[in-house]
Amino acid sequence: MKDLKYLAAFSIPIVAFLGLSLKGYWVWATPVFAFVCIPILELIFPVDTTNLEVEEADSKLKRKVFDWLLYLNLPIVYGLVIYALILVAKAPLQTYEFIGLIFTVGIVLGVNGINVGHELGHRQTTNERFVGKTLLLPSFYMHFYIEHNYGHHLHAATPEDPATARYNQSVYSFWFTSTIRQYFSAWRIQKKLLENNKQGFFSKKNDMFWYIIFQAIYLALVGFLLGTNALVFAFFAGIIGFILLETVNYIEHYGLLRLKTKSGRYERVKEMHSWNSNHVIGRIVLYELTRHSDHHYKSSKKYQILDCHDESPQMPFGYPTSMVLAMVPPLWFSIMNKRVPKEMVVS
Repeated sequence: MKDLKYLAAFSIPIVAFLGLSLKGYWVWATPVFAFVCIPILELIFPVDTTNLEVEEADSKLKRKVFDWLLYLNLPIVYGLVIYALILVAKAPLQTYEFIGLIFTVGIVLGVNGINVGHELGHRQTTNERFVGKTLLLPSFYMHFYIEHNYGHHLHAATPEDPATARYNQSVYSFWFTSTIRQYFSAWRIQKKLLENNKQGFFSKKNDMFWYIIFQAIYLALVGFLLGTNALVFAFFAGIIGFILLETVNYIEHYGLLRLKTKSGRYERVKEMHSWNSNHVIGRIVLYELTRHSDHHYKSSKKYQILDCHDESPQMPFGYPTSMVLAMVPPLWFSIMNKRVPKEMVVS
């Protein structure tokens, strides 16, 4: 039964479905649940720093239930998106309902879409990576697969990494710098990958072109089949989805820097270069994303066996709570700046 604890990750889509079905002020239930109820639960439930024994970890790797809990997000996310698009196209909604539903679906796209797409994007099988990229599509962030796997994991906690927030950088500034820099970084990486495989820029192997095409087709179909309201809804819900991702990116490496060795190269990525949280609610809802140092230590390691490292800088709160705190920069800086190792602070 302990293996099924990750079913709690579906609590957000369930609340979203209720909001879509009941409408009215219920459309705001998902934002309240995600950023009020879950943070409160994180404060109530204890922190769990225990790691699995080798035998138990091997056993969990053999259980396909952990993989199917990820795959199940594909029909759930797309089912909710389709339901929401039909609703906003056909039902008379008040402005507050329309906006509430944008945030509701956007949160699902960020948590059960991009976050799961990130996990599957690190897998070795083509089918799993395909599912991962498909989950990125409604948030217009398919390029994340390239930049994250070939860029972020190489440059994390360095100035060269778009997804590493600088010391004293606000989350609002980071949304713009990270989003723009990651997109152009993905193009540079794609160009280099093509050159390494002796392929031209306009090759059919240029995945960045395909990402543009697929995402454009998605929006075109929504607009053609369901009209302007649905098109506007899909566009802004996708933006909310990737803003949530960027907020997570912000807290994952905020202010942390890899130092340079005598040779002028950056030291290798260590456990101290990611912020971790062992608050159990956030761990479950985000499929152990909060054990981020171990993820960077070995990116192919599956979520159910990620470890806690004592050397990792620990967040005082869970990731969902920290995302809320990041929305108030003075409060965030007062809590987090003193936790950043002094040798990493660049004046």
